[in-house]
Amino acid sequence: MATFKDFRNNVKPNWCPGCGDFSIQAAIQRAAANRGLEPEQLAVISGIGCSGRISGYIQAYGLHGIHGRALPIAQGVKLANRDLTVIASGGDGDGFAIGMGHTIHAIRRNINITYVVMDNQIYGLTKGQTSPRSAEGFVTKSTPEGAIESTLSPLELALSAGATFVAQSFSSDIKQLTALIEEGIKHEGFSIINVFSPCVTFNKVNTYEWFKENIVSLDSFPEYDSTNRISAMTKLMETNGLVTGLIYQDKSRKCYEDQISGFRDTPLAHQELQITEEQFDNLVAEFK
Repeated sequence: MATFKDFRNNVKPNWCPGCGDFSIQAAIQRAAANRGLEPEQLAVISGIGCSGRISGYIQAYGLHGIHGRALPIAQGVKLANRDLTVIASGGDGDGFAIGMGHTIHAIRRNINITYVVMDNQIYGLTKGQTSPRSAEGFVTKSTPEGAIESTLSPLELALSAGATFVAQSFSSDIKQLTALIEEGIKHEGFSIINVFSPCVTFNKVNTYEWFKENIVSLDSFPEYDSTNRISAMTKLMETNGLVTGLIYQDKSRKCYEDQISGFRDTPLAHQELQITEEQFDNLVAEFK
């Protein structure tokens, strides 16, 4: 059985020292090992941004896609080989700005993949511009007088779009984060896990200390029911979106793959794709 070390490779991450993404990478590796996966059973698909580098740092199948397009690629990988455990990753700019259209439709489609968002409330790779997750008044190179747009609430949007697994964590809480990723992998459907991942270089507001002072754990609410969608939405609003834990899960809805008529259990990668001469002639005849 594979261990955490089996999901390591020889590529050294070049994130800034102290970046929260290091912990997220470790949590994904630990969760994969805890779920009993082998490296060849995991595919990590990423977009653009600091977060996009993660697909090259994990010993598994990996693809570094283009900006905002990690989810279309990840869904295609899953449909081609449903035996693979597919994890998509991206930042708040990648997933909630240019890629938001894909995010919403992946959520409502409910394909059986896990989406881990590294949320640092800023564009880090391009040297510190305001993102959809930046707070009003946030001063950056792109908003020198402070952001005037309201902050996007991605998990409220996810619930509205019909998400069946919604969770949130903090990169410093690797135990909780690992457990949530494990549950996301286990969930039969689309899992979105937003992770607060402080940018130590460009975001001097939403720091590790700031999150520790403002985050509210669902462990503080022993009566909380994660199967109640209304309660989930209410809790997100009550905590200004700063709650961590398993916020909502719906196990009753079938995943996308199980609803496609005629979709084979055998992955496309393992199917015989050759056709007979007669089948070819019949296909050609349809165009005459």
